[in-house]
Amino acid sequence: MNRAYSLLDIKNIDDDQRVITGIASTPSPDRMDDIVLPEGAVFKLPLPLLWQHNHSEPIGHVTKAKITTAGIEIVAHVAKNVSEEIDRAWRLIKAGLVQGLSIGFRGLETEAIPGSFGVKFTKWEWLELSSVTIPANAEATLTSVKAMDRAARKATARIERVHVVKLRNDRVVKLDKQPPRINPHVVRGVKTGRVVRLGDKG
Repeated sequence: MNRAYSLLDIKNIDDDQRVITGIASTPSPDRMDDIVLPEGAVFKLPLPLLWQHNHSEPIGHVTKAKITTAGIEIVAHVAKNVSEEIDRAWRLIKAGLVQGLSIGFRGLETEAIPGSFGVKFTKWEWLELSSVTIPANAEATLTSVKAMDRAARKATARIERVHVVKLRNDRVVKLDKQPPRINPHVVRGVKTGRVVRLGDKG
């Protein structure tokens, strides 16, 4: 499974609802070789929201997703009062100790990009969204959780930006314009650290 990092706003609506909203975008258009076209996404809602890409540790669901020219707008809900593990995951997200989100997907159709080592994913299956301790790419940024109750929510607007770092032993993908490549094959070895960007159609 491939990984795609994203820049997303994360917000806490209130004590009864834990919501992550945002748009998958890219801060640095010239770093990565691969291209993942947002309009090539194939998915069915709700999508699982996982902890650290661990399929045995779901923490919620992606309930809304909208494809745009800028990326993918998402709304995800973290479950409440289900388990201490999920509550702990949310506390870590709010505390800024787990600051990244990463999209897990499987490539369905790819194209060679002449003159580059990248791969263009023209069609891909979106499998899950994960909250990750070490986000996918060092040049991406992620706005922090706004931990606020219902009364203070409208008056509080503190935003922090944090570096996003490449996941070790995972292939990470960005969606955006990239120069073309020669080799059409996708390398998915667990020790291969390919990184791709989320963004506009290439």
